[in-house]
Amino acid sequence: MKIVVIGGTGLIGAKTGAILRQAGHEVIAASPKNGINTITGEGLNEAMVGAQVAIDLANSPSFEDKAVLKFFETSGRNLVAAESAVGVRHHVALSIVGTDRTSENGYFRAKVAQEKLIAASGIPYTIIRATQFMEFLGAIAASSADGNVVRVAPGLFQPIAADDVAGIVADVALAPPRNGIVEIAGPERAPFNEIIARYLKAVGDPREVVRDPGALYWGGRVEEQSLVPLGQARLGRIGFDEWFRRSRAAA
Repeated sequence: MKIVVIGGTGLIGAKTGAILRQAGHEVIAASPKNGINTITGEGLNEAMVGAQVAIDLANSPSFEDKAVLKFFETSGRNLVAAESAVGVRHHVALSIVGTDRTSENGYFRAKVAQEKLIAASGIPYTIIRATQFMEFLGAIAASSADGNVVRVAPGLFQPIAADDVAGIVADVALAPPRNGIVEIAGPERAPFNEIIARYLKAVGDPREVVRDPGALYWGGRVEEQSLVPLGQARLGRIGFDEWFRRSRAAA
């Protein structure tokens, strides 16, 4: 089966593509560096010819509110148009748990717009909402730094390893379309501040993590359960300790 992976050279895309190739499928790793651009449309129609499945893992280069919204709307429209033209049977998109519960966050609002566009496209689809990746814990800590302390919003956190995300994305892509949403998360749930503190301790960072109700998460306020699945979710298998061991070994 031919599968086009938009964002196929990124963190999740490269891992997902490798899994699908190992299973014997033809995978097109679509990205601007490979001459396939969902914003300009360059190479997109040609890449879609003969594809049964399209996986959208594209990410905006800018997180500014207007720019990220324009990116996902433009990319989404171009992508579904190219898919419709060749009869793609399954559109899979990666989104974020809590997008519809964190309206102050411009990136989350843009993902909601992307989800609505997909649902209205007429193409059979599955939207995968994932919790934050473990690979981004360092960036979260950096964005929350305030001198010698790291201020973290209250609430629960359930990060998932990129390897687990890729495996689930590949599974979903090969399954029948849900025409709905699947939520995925890591196997361990704990207060946000405890997970960030655990990460900093593991990397030898001595800064104190402070649980601060006023702290923002990528520009938006979060509540107790804003960032975790509220109902049934598919859980990854890789916990923090195993992920950290693997990441150190690969460094």
